[in-house]
Amino acid sequence: GGTGIAAIQVGKLLGARVVAAASTEEKRSFAASFGADATVDYTKPDWRDALKDATGGHGPDVIFDPVGGEVSLQAFRSIAWNGRHVVVGFAAGQIPALPFNLPLLKGGLLIGVDAAQIARREPEAQARVMTQLSAWLNDGRLTPVVGKVFAFEDFRAAFTTMQTRAALGKMVVRIG
Repeated sequence: GGTGIAAIQVGKLLGARVVAAASTEEKRSFAASFGADATVDYTKPDWRDALKDATGGHGPDVIFDPVGGEVSLQAFRSIAWNGRHVVVGFAAGQIPALPFNLPLLKGGLLIGVDAAQIARREPEAQARVMTQLSAWLNDGRLTPVVGKVFAFEDFRAAFTTMQTRAALGKMVVRIG
């Protein structure tokens, strides 16, 4: 989706090796076309082994998680020692329950990021981030990826596309 594609681009701009996890070959190819160094099919039973291989046996240092659900719990189990799991949403519709022994065993951090909260509670941090993102946008290093534009009268189709997590890139509903 749009959030994941933006995360891939930002990760690459920050110098990260990016491994994208997606449920379909189309989404994995899309992620690779925007800079993902490797991709993992999280619908396969051995996806955690593939993730471990893609990180050189280390596990991910940072997990960017807009999806939630059971995959999130398994991703946290795969995190590197002292890794960070950044929660930004629950597109899967399920909020996972994390057993408290996992952060202990992994030395891992679970961090929630809510842009509206940051703007209100940490305006200086929000200003720094927005300045950096704007600079990347202005010099063309960060590109908004619009997957599909819907006419206003087709907003139900846009909503269905979002609900079924079938979007590639951001969806736009054109008004007027």
